Amino acid sequence: MRTDSSPGTLPAREHLPAGNAGTPVLDVVIPVYNEEKDLGPCVLRLHDHLQRTFPYAYRITIADNASTDTTPQVAKQLEAEIAEVKSFRLEQKGRGRALRTVWSASDAPILAYMDVDLSTDLNALLPLVAPLISGHSDLAIGSRLARSSRVVRGAKREFISRSYNLILRGSLQARFSDAQCGFKAIRRDVAQVLLPMVEDTGWFFDTEMLVLAERAGLRIHEVPVDWVDDPDSTVHIVKTATEDLKGVWRVGKALATGSLPLDRVARPFGDDPRDRDIQDVPKGLARQLVGFCVVGGLSTLFYLLLYSLFREFSGSQIANALALLVSAVANTAANRRLTFGVRGRGGAVRHQAQGLVVFGIGLALTSGSLAALNAASSDPAHSTELAVLVAANLAATVLRFLLFRAWVFPDRDGTGGQESTVLAQHNPSSPTYATGTYTAGGHQPYQPQGPLPQRPAHPPYAQNGTTTTQFRAGEAADGTWRDATMQLQPVRPHDTEPGDPR
Repeated sequence: MRTDSSPGTLPAREHLPAGNAGTPVLDVVIPVYNEEKDLGPCVLRLHDHLQRTFPYAYRITIADNASTDTTPQVAKQLEAEIAEVKSFRLEQKGRGRALRTVWSASDAPILAYMDVDLSTDLNALLPLVAPLISGHSDLAIGSRLARSSRVVRGAKREFISRSYNLILRGSLQARFSDAQCGFKAIRRDVAQVLLPMVEDTGWFFDTEMLVLAERAGLRIHEVPVDWVDDPDSTVHIVKTATEDLKGVWRVGKALATGSLPLDRVARPFGDDPRDRDIQDVPKGLARQLVGFCVVGGLSTLFYLLLYSLFREFSGSQIANALALLVSAVANTAANRRLTFGVRGRGGAVRHQAQGLVVFGIGLALTSGSLAALNAASSDPAHSTELAVLVAANLAATVLRFLLFRAWVFPDRDGTGGQESTVLAQHNPSSPTYATGTYTAGGHQPYQPQGPLPQRPAHPPYAQNGTTTTQFRAGEAADGTWRDATMQLQPVRPHDTEPGDPR
Protein backbone atom coordinates (compact mmCIF):
# COMPACT_ATOMS: atom_id res chain seq x y z
CA MET A 1 0.00 0.00 0.00
CA ARG A 2 1.05 3.58 -0.50
CA THR A 3 2.61 5.24 2.51
CA ASP A 4 3.52 8.56 0.88
CA SER A 5 3.65 11.46 3.25
CA SER A 6 0.40 13.40 3.02
CA PRO A 7 0.15 17.18 2.57
CA GLY A 8 -1.22 17.43 6.13
CA THR A 9 -4.33 16.77 8.14
CA LEU A 10 -7.66 18.08 6.93
CA PRO A 11 -9.11 21.43 8.01
CA ALA A 12 -12.62 21.83 9.33
CA ARG A 13 -15.35 21.69 6.72
CA GLU A 14 -16.68 25.09 5.68
CA HIS A 15 -19.30 26.34 3.29
CA LEU A 16 -17.29 27.58 0.32
CA PRO A 17 -16.96 31.35 0.72
CA ALA A 18 -18.49 33.79 -1.75
CA GLY A 19 -16.37 35.53 -4.35
CA ASN A 20 -13.70 34.29 -6.74
CA ALA A 21 -16.26 34.07 -9.52
CA GLY A 22 -13.55 33.61 -12.12
CA THR A 23 -12.34 30.35 -10.59
CA PRO A 24 -14.46 27.22 -11.22
CA VAL A 25 -16.17 25.90 -8.13
CA LEU A 26 -16.73 22.52 -9.85
CA ASP A 27 -14.39 20.55 -12.09
CA VAL A 28 -16.17 17.63 -13.79
CA VAL A 29 -13.71 15.08 -15.17
CA ILE A 30 -14.70 12.69 -17.97
CA PRO A 31 -12.14 9.86 -18.24
CA VAL A 32 -12.13 8.38 -21.75
CA TYR A 33 -10.39 5.67 -23.72
CA ASN A 34 -11.22 5.29 -27.43
CA GLU A 35 -14.53 7.16 -27.16
CA GLU A 36 -14.43 9.10 -30.44
CA LYS A 37 -18.14 8.54 -31.10
CA ASP A 38 -19.58 9.24 -27.63
CA LEU A 39 -17.26 12.01 -26.42
CA GLY A 40 -18.72 14.87 -28.48
CA PRO A 41 -22.40 14.25 -27.65
CA CYS A 42 -21.52 13.65 -23.99
CA VAL A 43 -19.62 16.91 -23.53
CA LEU A 44 -22.18 18.97 -25.45
CA ARG A 45 -25.03 17.55 -23.41
CA LEU A 46 -23.20 18.03 -20.11
CA HIS A 47 -22.18 21.58 -21.01
CA ASP A 48 -25.72 22.48 -22.00
CA HIS A 49 -27.06 21.10 -18.72
CA LEU A 50 -24.51 22.95 -16.58
CA GLN A 51 -24.96 26.19 -18.54
CA ARG A 52 -28.71 26.17 -17.90
CA THR A 53 -29.00 24.72 -14.40
CA PHE A 54 -25.75 24.96 -12.44
CA PRO A 55 -25.50 28.28 -10.54
CA TYR A 56 -21.72 28.34 -10.05
CA ALA A 57 -18.65 28.56 -12.26
CA TYR A 58 -17.57 25.20 -13.62
CA ARG A 59 -15.09 23.40 -15.82
CA ILE A 60 -15.36 20.18 -17.86
CA THR A 61 -12.05 18.33 -18.14
CA ILE A 62 -11.61 15.51 -20.65
CA ALA A 63 -9.02 13.04 -19.32
CA ASP A 64 -7.87 10.99 -22.28
CA ASN A 65 -5.80 8.05 -21.03
CA ALA A 66 -3.86 6.66 -23.99
CA SER A 67 -6.62 6.52 -26.61
CA THR A 68 -5.49 5.08 -29.95
CA ASP A 69 -8.35 6.39 -32.12
CA THR A 70 -9.31 10.02 -32.86
CA THR A 71 -10.46 10.74 -29.29
CA PRO A 72 -7.57 13.21 -28.66
CA GLN A 73 -8.51 15.20 -31.77
CA VAL A 74 -12.18 15.30 -30.72
CA ALA A 75 -11.15 16.50 -27.25
CA LYS A 76 -8.97 19.28 -28.69
CA GLN A 77 -11.78 20.41 -30.98
CA LEU A 78 -14.23 20.60 -28.07
CA GLU A 79 -11.67 22.55 -26.05
CA ALA A 80 -11.29 25.05 -28.88
CA GLU A 81 -15.05 25.50 -29.33
CA ILE A 82 -16.19 25.68 -25.67
CA ALA A 83 -14.48 27.96 -23.15
CA GLU A 84 -15.39 25.79 -20.14
CA VAL A 85 -13.91 22.61 -21.65
CA LYS A 86 -10.28 21.59 -21.14
CA SER A 87 -8.52 18.44 -22.30
CA PHE A 88 -5.72 16.47 -20.73
CA ARG A 89 -3.76 13.66 -22.36
CA LEU A 90 -2.12 10.76 -20.50
CA GLU A 91 0.08 8.22 -22.22
CA GLN A 92 -0.94 5.37 -19.89
CA LYS A 93 -4.25 3.60 -19.50
CA GLY A 94 -6.26 3.42 -16.31
CA ARG A 95 -9.33 5.33 -15.14
CA GLY A 96 -7.92 5.66 -11.64
CA ARG A 97 -4.65 7.04 -13.00
CA ALA A 98 -6.54 9.63 -15.08
CA LEU A 99 -8.67 10.76 -12.15
CA ARG A 100 -5.72 10.95 -9.77
CA THR A 101 -3.69 13.02 -12.24
CA VAL A 102 -6.40 15.56 -13.06
CA TRP A 103 -7.82 15.82 -9.55
CA SER A 104 -4.37 16.32 -8.04
CA ALA A 105 -3.67 19.21 -10.40
CA SER A 106 -7.08 20.91 -10.40
CA ASP A 107 -7.65 24.26 -8.67
CA ALA A 108 -11.42 23.78 -8.22
CA PRO A 109 -12.56 23.15 -4.62
CA ILE A 110 -15.09 20.52 -5.75
CA LEU A 111 -13.93 17.67 -7.99
CA ALA A 112 -16.31 15.25 -9.71
CA TYR A 113 -16.30 12.65 -12.44
CA MET A 114 -18.83 10.84 -14.57
CA ASP A 115 -18.68 8.17 -17.24
CA VAL A 116 -18.74 9.26 -20.86
CA ASP A 117 -21.90 7.26 -21.62
CA LEU A 118 -23.89 9.53 -19.26
CA SER A 119 -25.87 6.56 -17.98
CA THR A 120 -26.67 8.61 -14.87
CA ASP A 121 -29.34 11.28 -15.25
CA LEU A 122 -27.70 14.71 -15.02
CA ASN A 123 -30.41 16.07 -12.73
CA ALA A 124 -28.56 14.30 -9.90
CA LEU A 125 -25.39 16.38 -10.42
CA LEU A 126 -26.38 19.38 -8.30
CA PRO A 127 -27.66 17.17 -5.41
CA LEU A 128 -24.35 15.31 -5.67
CA VAL A 129 -22.09 18.32 -5.20
CA ALA A 130 -24.32 20.51 -2.99
CA PRO A 131 -23.33 18.77 0.31
CA LEU A 132 -19.67 19.28 -0.59
CA ILE A 133 -20.17 22.97 -1.39
CA SER A 134 -22.01 23.51 1.89
CA GLY A 135 -19.33 21.70 3.90
CA HIS A 136 -21.75 19.02 5.10
CA SER A 137 -19.87 16.08 3.55
CA ASP A 138 -16.41 15.12 2.32
CA LEU A 139 -17.33 12.81 -0.59
CA ALA A 140 -20.53 12.14 -2.51
CA ILE A 141 -21.51 9.17 -4.65
CA GLY A 142 -24.42 8.27 -6.86
CA SER A 143 -26.16 5.06 -5.84
CA ARG A 144 -28.05 2.75 -8.16
CA LEU A 145 -28.91 0.44 -5.25
CA ALA A 146 -30.82 2.93 -3.09
CA ARG A 147 -34.52 2.23 -2.70
CA SER A 148 -35.60 5.37 -4.54
CA SER A 149 -33.17 4.86 -7.45
CA ARG A 150 -34.63 4.06 -10.86
CA VAL A 151 -32.40 1.68 -12.76
CA VAL A 152 -32.79 0.00 -16.14
CA ARG A 153 -30.23 -2.73 -16.80
CA GLY A 154 -29.89 -6.42 -17.48
CA ALA A 155 -30.10 -9.17 -14.86
CA LYS A 156 -26.41 -10.11 -15.25
CA ARG A 157 -25.10 -6.64 -14.44
CA GLU A 158 -27.61 -6.28 -11.61
CA PHE A 159 -26.44 -9.56 -10.07
CA ILE A 160 -22.74 -8.66 -10.43
CA SER A 161 -23.20 -5.21 -8.94
CA ARG A 162 -25.15 -6.41 -5.91
CA SER A 163 -22.80 -9.35 -5.35
CA TYR A 164 -19.78 -7.07 -5.43
CA ASN A 165 -21.27 -4.70 -2.89
CA LEU A 166 -22.18 -7.64 -0.63
CA ILE A 167 -18.54 -8.74 -0.82
CA LEU A 168 -17.43 -5.25 0.22
CA ARG A 169 -19.83 -5.25 3.15
CA GLY A 170 -18.76 -8.69 4.30
CA SER A 171 -15.00 -8.35 3.84
CA LEU A 172 -14.22 -4.64 4.31
CA GLN A 173 -17.26 -3.66 6.44
CA ALA A 174 -18.22 -1.04 3.85
CA ARG A 175 -21.43 0.82 4.64
CA PHE A 176 -21.88 2.72 1.38
CA SER A 177 -24.31 1.05 -0.99
CA ASP A 178 -22.77 1.40 -4.47
CA ALA A 179 -19.02 1.50 -5.07
CA GLN A 180 -19.02 1.21 -8.86
CA CYS A 181 -21.45 3.87 -10.06
CA GLY A 182 -19.48 6.24 -12.31
CA PHE A 183 -20.85 9.36 -10.65
CA LYS A 184 -18.82 10.69 -7.73
CA ALA A 185 -17.47 13.91 -6.23
CA ILE A 186 -14.93 14.88 -3.56
CA ARG A 187 -13.72 18.07 -1.91
CA ARG A 188 -10.28 19.04 -3.14
CA ASP A 189 -8.79 19.41 0.34
CA VAL A 190 -9.87 15.84 1.07
CA ALA A 191 -8.53 14.56 -2.25
CA GLN A 192 -5.10 16.07 -1.62
CA VAL A 193 -4.72 14.02 1.57
CA LEU A 194 -6.61 10.88 0.53
CA LEU A 195 -5.35 10.25 -3.01
CA PRO A 196 -1.67 9.58 -2.05
CA MET A 197 -2.92 6.53 -0.10
CA VAL A 198 -4.93 5.07 -3.00
CA GLU A 199 -2.79 2.57 -4.86
CA ASP A 200 -5.06 1.28 -7.64
CA THR A 201 -4.95 3.00 -11.04
CA GLY A 202 -7.82 1.12 -12.69
CA TRP A 203 -11.46 0.38 -11.95
CA PHE A 204 -10.89 -0.44 -8.26
CA PHE A 205 -9.75 3.16 -7.68
CA ASP A 206 -13.26 4.25 -6.61
CA THR A 207 -13.75 1.41 -4.15
CA GLU A 208 -10.35 1.85 -2.52
CA MET A 209 -10.88 5.60 -2.14
CA LEU A 210 -14.31 5.12 -0.55
CA VAL A 211 -13.17 2.38 1.85
CA LEU A 212 -10.21 4.43 3.08
CA ALA A 213 -12.38 7.54 3.45
CA GLU A 214 -15.00 5.63 5.41
CA ARG A 215 -12.42 3.98 7.69
CA ALA A 216 -10.88 7.40 8.36
CA GLY A 217 -14.26 8.69 9.56
CA LEU A 218 -15.01 10.98 6.63
CA ARG A 219 -18.63 11.63 5.69
CA ILE A 220 -19.88 10.08 2.44
CA HIS A 221 -23.13 11.43 1.01
CA GLU A 222 -25.22 9.13 -1.22
CA VAL A 223 -27.58 10.34 -3.91
CA PRO A 224 -30.20 8.02 -5.46
CA VAL A 225 -29.87 8.22 -9.23
CA ASP A 226 -31.79 7.38 -12.36
CA TRP A 227 -29.52 5.11 -14.36
CA VAL A 228 -29.88 3.40 -17.75
CA ASP A 229 -27.39 0.71 -18.74
CA ASP A 230 -25.27 1.37 -21.80
CA PRO A 231 -25.48 -1.78 -23.99
CA ASP A 232 -22.34 -0.71 -25.89
CA SER A 233 -20.16 -0.46 -22.79
CA THR A 234 -16.55 -1.55 -23.39
CA VAL A 235 -15.93 -2.67 -19.81
CA HIS A 236 -14.61 -6.26 -19.62
CA ILE A 237 -16.70 -7.68 -16.77
CA VAL A 238 -14.61 -10.77 -15.94
CA LYS A 239 -11.27 -8.96 -16.01
CA THR A 240 -12.65 -6.03 -14.00
CA ALA A 241 -14.21 -8.36 -11.40
CA THR A 242 -10.92 -10.25 -11.01
CA GLU A 243 -8.95 -7.05 -10.49
CA ASP A 244 -11.56 -5.80 -8.03
CA LEU A 245 -11.32 -8.97 -5.93
CA LYS A 246 -7.52 -8.65 -5.87
CA GLY A 247 -7.96 -5.07 -4.68
CA VAL A 248 -10.39 -6.15 -1.96
CA TRP A 249 -7.81 -8.65 -0.69
CA ARG A 250 -4.99 -6.08 -0.76
CA VAL A 251 -6.94 -3.36 1.03
CA GLY A 252 -8.37 -5.82 3.55
CA LYS A 253 -4.87 -7.06 4.38
CA ALA A 254 -3.57 -3.50 4.79
CA LEU A 255 -6.46 -2.57 7.08
CA ALA A 256 -6.01 -5.72 9.17
CA THR A 257 -2.29 -5.10 9.69
CA GLY A 258 -2.73 -1.37 10.36
CA SER A 259 -0.23 -0.38 7.66
CA LEU A 260 -2.39 2.49 6.35
CA PRO A 261 -1.82 5.87 8.08
CA LEU A 262 -5.52 6.73 8.20
CA ASP A 263 -4.95 9.10 11.13
CA ARG A 264 -3.56 11.57 8.55
CA VAL A 265 -6.99 11.82 6.96
CA ALA A 266 -9.03 12.38 10.12
CA ARG A 267 -10.10 15.98 10.57
CA PRO A 268 -8.32 17.67 13.50
CA PHE A 269 -11.26 19.95 14.22
CA GLY A 270 -14.68 20.53 12.75
CA ASP A 271 -18.32 20.74 13.64
CA ASP A 272 -18.42 17.26 15.15
CA PRO A 273 -20.64 16.92 18.25
CA ARG A 274 -18.48 14.03 19.42
CA ASP A 275 -15.65 16.51 20.00
CA ARG A 276 -17.68 18.64 22.37
CA ASP A 277 -17.16 18.51 26.10
CA ILE A 278 -20.54 17.31 27.41
CA GLN A 279 -20.94 16.57 31.09
CA ASP A 280 -22.08 13.17 32.45
CA VAL A 281 -21.65 11.37 29.12
CA PRO A 282 -18.81 8.80 29.34
CA LYS A 283 -17.06 8.97 26.00
CA GLY A 284 -16.90 5.73 24.08
CA LEU A 285 -18.47 3.57 26.79
CA ALA A 286 -21.65 2.66 24.90
CA ARG A 287 -19.77 1.83 21.71
CA GLN A 288 -17.19 -0.19 23.63
CA LEU A 289 -19.90 -2.18 25.44
CA VAL A 290 -21.61 -3.05 22.18
CA GLY A 291 -18.33 -4.04 20.52
CA PHE A 292 -17.21 -6.05 23.55
CA CYS A 293 -20.52 -7.92 23.72
CA VAL A 294 -20.37 -8.81 20.03
CA VAL A 295 -16.76 -9.99 20.29
CA GLY A 296 -17.54 -11.78 23.54
CA GLY A 297 -20.50 -13.62 22.03
CA LEU A 298 -18.47 -14.79 19.05
CA SER A 299 -15.57 -15.74 21.35
CA THR A 300 -17.88 -17.81 23.54
CA LEU A 301 -19.18 -19.73 20.55
CA PHE A 302 -15.60 -20.23 19.36
CA TYR A 303 -14.57 -21.37 22.85
CA LEU A 304 -17.43 -23.88 23.14
CA LEU A 305 -16.63 -25.29 19.71
CA LEU A 306 -12.97 -25.72 20.66
CA TYR A 307 -13.89 -27.25 24.03
CA SER A 308 -16.15 -29.82 22.38
CA LEU A 309 -13.36 -30.61 19.91
CA PHE A 310 -10.62 -30.98 22.54
CA ARG A 311 -12.95 -32.95 24.86
CA GLU A 312 -12.96 -35.79 22.34
CA PHE A 313 -9.36 -36.73 23.16
CA SER A 314 -8.63 -35.14 26.57
CA GLY A 315 -10.10 -34.54 30.01
CA SER A 316 -12.35 -31.64 30.82
CA GLN A 317 -9.65 -29.56 32.56
CA ILE A 318 -7.17 -29.87 29.69
CA ALA A 319 -9.86 -29.23 27.08
CA ASN A 320 -11.03 -26.16 28.99
CA ALA A 321 -7.49 -24.77 29.32
CA LEU A 322 -6.64 -25.25 25.64
CA ALA A 323 -9.96 -23.87 24.40
CA LEU A 324 -9.75 -20.88 26.71
CA LEU A 325 -6.13 -20.14 25.72
CA VAL A 326 -6.82 -20.13 21.97
CA SER A 327 -10.05 -18.15 22.29
CA ALA A 328 -8.40 -15.67 24.69
CA VAL A 329 -5.68 -14.79 22.16
CA ALA A 330 -8.31 -14.27 19.45
CA ASN A 331 -10.54 -12.33 21.86
CA THR A 332 -7.74 -9.94 22.87
CA ALA A 333 -6.80 -9.29 19.23
CA ALA A 334 -10.44 -8.66 18.23
CA ASN A 335 -11.14 -6.36 21.20
CA ARG A 336 -7.89 -4.48 20.61
CA ARG A 337 -8.88 -3.59 17.06
CA LEU A 338 -12.68 -3.51 17.04
CA THR A 339 -13.71 -2.51 20.58
CA PHE A 340 -10.96 -0.15 21.70
CA GLY A 341 -9.83 1.09 18.26
CA VAL A 342 -6.11 0.33 18.63
CA ARG A 343 -4.47 0.14 15.19
CA GLY A 344 -1.02 -0.97 14.14
CA ARG A 345 1.39 -3.38 15.77
CA GLY A 346 2.69 -1.06 18.46
CA GLY A 347 2.11 -2.56 21.92
CA ALA A 348 0.50 -5.69 20.49
CA VAL A 349 2.82 -8.06 22.41
CA ARG A 350 2.23 -6.21 25.68
CA HIS A 351 -1.52 -6.25 25.11
CA GLN A 352 -1.46 -10.00 24.47
CA ALA A 353 0.62 -10.55 27.62
CA GLN A 354 -1.87 -8.55 29.67
CA GLY A 355 -4.67 -10.43 27.95
CA LEU A 356 -3.11 -13.70 29.10
CA VAL A 357 -3.21 -12.45 32.68
CA VAL A 358 -6.90 -11.78 32.19
CA PHE A 359 -7.10 -15.25 30.65
CA GLY A 360 -5.56 -16.68 33.85
CA ILE A 361 -8.33 -15.10 35.90
CA GLY A 362 -10.94 -16.54 33.56
CA LEU A 363 -9.23 -19.91 33.73
CA ALA A 364 -9.36 -19.84 37.51
CA LEU A 365 -13.09 -19.07 37.43
CA THR A 366 -14.00 -21.74 34.90
CA SER A 367 -11.64 -24.37 36.30
CA GLY A 368 -12.97 -23.71 39.77
CA SER A 369 -16.51 -24.14 38.48
CA LEU A 370 -15.62 -27.46 36.82
CA ALA A 371 -13.87 -28.62 40.00
CA ALA A 372 -16.94 -27.78 42.04
CA LEU A 373 -19.16 -29.61 39.53
CA ASN A 374 -16.95 -32.72 39.61
CA ALA A 375 -16.96 -32.63 43.41
CA ALA A 376 -20.75 -32.52 43.42
CA SER A 377 -21.18 -35.22 40.76
CA SER A 378 -18.73 -37.97 39.87
CA ASP A 379 -19.90 -38.23 36.25
CA PRO A 380 -21.70 -35.02 35.14
CA ALA A 381 -23.42 -34.89 31.78
CA HIS A 382 -21.76 -33.02 28.94
CA SER A 383 -24.69 -30.59 28.72
CA THR A 384 -24.31 -29.84 32.44
CA GLU A 385 -20.62 -29.09 31.95
CA LEU A 386 -21.45 -26.69 29.13
CA ALA A 387 -24.11 -24.92 31.22
CA VAL A 388 -21.68 -24.44 34.12
CA LEU A 389 -18.99 -23.16 31.77
CA VAL A 390 -21.42 -20.66 30.18
CA ALA A 391 -22.31 -19.27 33.62
CA ALA A 392 -18.66 -19.07 34.63
CA ASN A 393 -17.75 -17.37 31.36
CA LEU A 394 -20.46 -14.75 31.85
CA ALA A 395 -18.90 -13.81 35.18
CA ALA A 396 -15.43 -13.84 33.65
CA THR A 397 -16.67 -11.66 30.76
CA VAL A 398 -17.80 -8.85 33.04
CA LEU A 399 -14.46 -8.90 34.84
CA ARG A 400 -12.60 -9.09 31.51
CA PHE A 401 -14.30 -5.94 30.19
CA LEU A 402 -13.44 -3.99 33.33
CA LEU A 403 -9.82 -5.12 33.19
CA PHE A 404 -9.55 -4.42 29.47
CA ARG A 405 -10.96 -0.90 29.85
CA ALA A 406 -9.02 0.06 32.99
CA TRP A 407 -5.75 -1.84 32.54
CA VAL A 408 -5.07 -3.37 29.12
CA PHE A 409 -6.48 -0.55 26.96
CA PRO A 410 -6.78 2.38 29.40
CA ASP A 411 -8.40 5.64 28.32
CA ARG A 412 -5.35 7.78 29.00
CA ASP A 413 -6.41 10.81 26.94
CA GLY A 414 -10.10 10.93 27.78
CA THR A 415 -11.27 9.81 24.35
CA GLY A 416 -12.90 6.59 25.41
CA GLY A 417 -10.34 4.47 23.64
CA GLN A 418 -11.11 6.09 20.29
CA GLU A 419 -8.61 7.94 18.16
CA SER A 420 -10.84 10.97 17.96
CA THR A 421 -8.42 13.59 19.25
CA VAL A 422 -6.13 14.65 16.43
CA LEU A 423 -3.38 17.19 16.86
CA ALA A 424 -2.92 19.46 13.88
CA GLN A 425 -0.38 22.06 13.00
CA HIS A 426 -2.39 25.27 12.94
CA ASN A 427 -1.29 28.34 11.07
CA PRO A 428 -3.97 31.05 11.30
CA SER A 429 -2.56 32.86 8.29
CA SER A 430 -2.81 29.90 5.92
CA PRO A 431 -5.90 29.43 3.72
CA THR A 432 -8.23 26.51 4.18
CA TYR A 433 -7.55 25.11 0.71
CA ALA A 434 -4.01 24.53 -0.52
CA THR A 435 -3.00 26.13 -3.80
CA GLY A 436 -3.26 23.80 -6.78
CA THR A 437 -1.00 23.67 -9.80
CA TYR A 438 -3.63 23.22 -12.50
CA THR A 439 -3.91 26.52 -14.32
CA ALA A 440 -5.67 25.55 -17.55
CA GLY A 441 -7.52 28.44 -19.10
CA GLY A 442 -5.48 31.01 -17.22
CA HIS A 443 -7.59 30.81 -14.04
CA GLN A 444 -5.91 31.70 -10.79
CA PRO A 445 -5.85 29.01 -8.08
CA TYR A 446 -8.83 29.03 -5.75
CA GLN A 447 -8.24 31.10 -2.60
CA PRO A 448 -10.87 31.39 0.15
CA GLN A 449 -11.34 34.47 2.28
CA GLY A 450 -9.68 32.90 5.31
CA PRO A 451 -10.12 30.12 7.83
CA LEU A 452 -12.59 30.07 10.69
CA PRO A 453 -11.25 31.51 13.95
CA GLN A 454 -10.20 28.82 16.37
CA ARG A 455 -9.31 28.89 20.05
CA PRO A 456 -6.99 26.23 21.51
CA ALA A 457 -8.65 24.01 24.09
CA HIS A 458 -5.30 23.62 25.87
CA PRO A 459 -2.10 25.69 25.91
CA PRO A 460 0.09 25.01 22.86
CA TYR A 461 3.18 22.94 23.27
CA ALA A 462 6.12 22.13 21.04
CA GLN A 463 6.81 18.89 19.23
CA ASN A 464 9.92 18.59 17.09
CA GLY A 465 10.30 22.34 16.95
CA THR A 466 6.72 22.89 15.72
CA THR A 467 4.06 24.51 17.87
CA THR A 468 1.10 22.13 18.04
CA THR A 469 -2.31 23.02 19.43
CA GLN A 470 -5.35 20.94 20.25
CA PHE A 471 -8.65 22.35 18.99
CA ARG A 472 -12.26 21.75 19.85
CA ALA A 473 -14.83 21.55 17.08
CA GLY A 474 -16.93 24.59 16.26
CA GLU A 475 -15.50 26.82 18.98
CA ALA A 476 -14.95 30.43 18.00
CA ALA A 477 -12.17 32.71 19.19
CA ASP A 478 -14.28 34.18 21.99
CA GLY A 479 -15.26 30.76 23.30
CA THR A 480 -18.80 30.81 21.93
CA TRP A 481 -20.45 28.29 19.61
CA ARG A 482 -21.87 29.70 16.42
CA ASP A 483 -22.58 28.92 12.80
CA ALA A 484 -19.63 30.37 10.93
CA THR A 485 -20.91 29.26 7.50
CA MET A 486 -20.51 31.65 4.62
CA GLN A 487 -23.18 31.67 1.94
CA LEU A 488 -21.99 31.12 -1.63
CA GLN A 489 -23.86 33.33 -4.06
CA PRO A 490 -24.58 32.11 -7.61
CA VAL A 491 -22.14 33.22 -10.25
CA ARG A 492 -24.95 33.55 -12.79
CA PRO A 493 -28.09 34.46 -10.80
CA HIS A 494 -30.06 34.95 -14.02
CA ASP A 495 -29.94 31.20 -14.76
CA THR A 496 -33.45 30.19 -13.81
CA GLU A 497 -34.35 27.95 -16.71
CA PRO A 498 -35.99 24.60 -15.99
CA GLY A 499 -34.08 21.35 -15.78
CA ASP A 500 -32.68 19.29 -18.59
CA PRO A 501 -35.57 18.07 -20.77
CA ARG A 502 -35.84 14.38 -21.58
